[in-house]
Amino acid sequence: MVAPTDAELLHRAADLVPVLKERADRTEELRRIPDETVSDVLATGLHRIGVPRKFGGLDVSYALALDIAAELGRGCPSTSWCYGLWAAHAWLVGYWPLQAQQEVFGESPDTLLSSSLNPGKSTCESVEGGYRLSGRWEFSSGCDHAGWVMLGAPNIGERNWVLVPRGDFEIVDTWYVSGLRGSGSKDIVTEDAFIPNHRILDVNTAGNGDWTGWELHGQSRYRVPVGTLLGWDLVGPMIGIAQGMIDEFTARLEGTSGPGRTADSPAVHTRLAQASAETDAALTVMQQDIREILRKGKADEPFTLLERAKFRRDKAFTVQLCQQAVNRLFDISGGHGIFDSTPLQRFHRDAQAVAHRDGLVMDLGGRDYGRVALGLAPEGPI
Repeated sequence: MVAPTDAELLHRAADLVPVLKERADRTEELRRIPDETVSDVLATGLHRIGVPRKFGGLDVSYALALDIAAELGRGCPSTSWCYGLWAAHAWLVGYWPLQAQQEVFGESPDTLLSSSLNPGKSTCESVEGGYRLSGRWEFSSGCDHAGWVMLGAPNIGERNWVLVPRGDFEIVDTWYVSGLRGSGSKDIVTEDAFIPNHRILDVNTAGNGDWTGWELHGQSRYRVPVGTLLGWDLVGPMIGIAQGMIDEFTARLEGTSGPGRTADSPAVHTRLAQASAETDAALTVMQQDIREILRKGKADEPFTLLERAKFRRDKAFTVQLCQQAVNRLFDISGGHGIFDSTPLQRFHRDAQAVAHRDGLVMDLGGRDYGRVALGLAPEGPI
């Protein structure tokens, strides 16, 4: 069987966009990704970009998953958001010990995972062979279709994540929100779940001294510190949201004429030019940074503190650019832009939801770059 090329995979994503547009309203009504959409995504093989090759993953660059998330975001931001996370989680599993990876992907490379990577309101007690974990975690996007969940766990080390199978956690439906309604980012609850030692990952050393992923898979993504590459899976969908807003705004006005908000309006011309430039710039920054991150991984070059701070800064900056683009067009879309029948209001709401993530707020995600550039220590892990 001939492996699909990058161009073919991008074409598969583009073919899904009209389907996702048609299902966008229903996706919001369900407040999760429809089963048929999950089936369509898995049938394309797009999820396997993140899966390690050893377990049936595609032999393509992880950067392609981010471009595909941006493409899918033009059709349905919630689907793009979950796709980006599913691909990222599949990549992350490759950092764990082999036994854990076999448990997740041993039966199928199409196993999906959700996550909630902060410890939340949880407790973790050491027992023979591992830990006992209980607690509640928020914002676990795409969890309804997940066979496993990654959770932040306290009292193990400085920063650790654990893998929990579907039988050991419950989903609590709290997802009644204004944006990314279809992402199903619900709460996760565990009660005294046993976490064997092989399902624990030291996040600070993964790809940064602990070379398990690289030794097992030989893929450059595993010679990169987790925090440097993680988070771009949220940026890709935001770029798609901005491009989707531009597409819809243009389609609604193309061919119109007369006074006011029409294709003849100089104000429309200027805002469309600014929004498209911001979106193009965001895509360029993301692609350039990802190329450099993966290049350094392949060359086995260390990541300086300033470089890591820069990449974190750029995640927030690209989201800020896209938010500006979306707001710029929505603010001139007039009264028709607020009707449920137009995708403009959905792109606007979804953009605000993405931009509310702490690491994607420039005041938070970008601040450590200024500190490190001035010779100060970062205030948190980068």
